[in-house]
Amino acid sequence: MLGWFGWLGGWLSLCLRPVSVLCLALSLVLSCLLASPAHAGEAQPLADNPEQEARMMAIASELRCLVCQNQTIADSHAGLAIDLRQQIREQLQQGKNEQQIREYMTTRYGNFILYRPPVEGNTVLLWFGPGLLAVGGLGFLWWNLRRRARMSAEAFDPDTPDAPDQA
Repeated sequence: MLGWFGWLGGWLSLCLRPVSVLCLALSLVLSCLLASPAHAGEAQPLADNPEQEARMMAIASELRCLVCQNQTIADSHAGLAIDLRQQIREQLQQGKNEQQIREYMTTRYGNFILYRPPVEGNTVLLWFGPGLLAVGGLGFLWWNLRRRARMSAEAFDPDTPDAPDQA
């Protein structure tokens, strides 16, 4: 324990020297002066009317960000998501409906961009896999409990507490 206090005392005596204090103060002042101020990002461009912006956000909330992969385009701040939102805005201004925009995105990026991909041969496990696992787990539990119910009482450990060790 004395070694720890000896080390701490040596470090404090080194730090409290006038030159060390001056260097510490100078480095603190320089770091404050050189720190760049935080700048706000550019405001997101909005559609001309709020109804169109709401439609864009509804479509964007159904599409996956290809960069983040766990966020929607509406939630993501990635550059690609911003570009895709702008593309959706432009297509809405051109008069395309939601289905046409989704078809455009899926032909360009594949079904991966959809949060709810259609039920196809390669997505069957995605749609029905969790249910199959749950049914399989419940079936195994049922089988195991029935098997244990048929076993005799001697197959299990007795319910007596362990005896304390005698020394």
